[in-house]
Amino acid sequence: MYRKIKLAAASCALGVGMTAVAHAAEPQLRLVEQPAERFERSIATHKLELRYDALIERAKKLDAASNEDLLDDVETTAVDIRDGIESLRERVEKAGRRRQQAGAEVGGLAPGVSLATLNAIAACESGGDPTAVNPAGYYGKYQFDTGTWASVGGSGSPAEASEPEQDYRASLLYSRAGASPWPVCGQ
Repeated sequence: MYRKIKLAAASCALGVGMTAVAHAAEPQLRLVEQPAERFERSIATHKLELRYDALIERAKKLDAASNEDLLDDVETTAVDIRDGIESLRERVEKAGRRRQQAGAEVGGLAPGVSLATLNAIAACESGGDPTAVNPAGYYGKYQFDTGTWASVGGSGSPAEASEPEQDYRASLLYSRAGASPWPVCGQ
């Protein structure tokens, strides 16, 4: 009986720990990860979830004599999850450093354009998501079309550019044309 309670407590603690970390880490991850990094993180998280689910299934099937082995597996999985979380934190920090470097390379904003103005436009256009893609052909935080993006010196897809670069290109467009490129959200 003691082993079953210990196993249930370990499983519960593991599940709560995963949920708390996932909720605490997710907002940070969304801000700095590019789509490819988000995909890799999803795969890693899915593999850990499958492993945890398999252990829970084994717990239901095994008799009391085998619970000690199962508890060792749960503890090993918990260590793997902690290591995975640490790895994700390192990747988030690294992506943040790359993002800061990209912002320094782009050079900030065009003169006379405030970040508050741009943030208001971005919040309306894409909810502030630099990876947003609209099926109508608009991309990134400011929902550029590819022609407008190219007209302010951008190359490739705006949704694949760094957020600081998108801010910079939007500030160039705003300094050139005011709010008119964003007829609804620029008002």
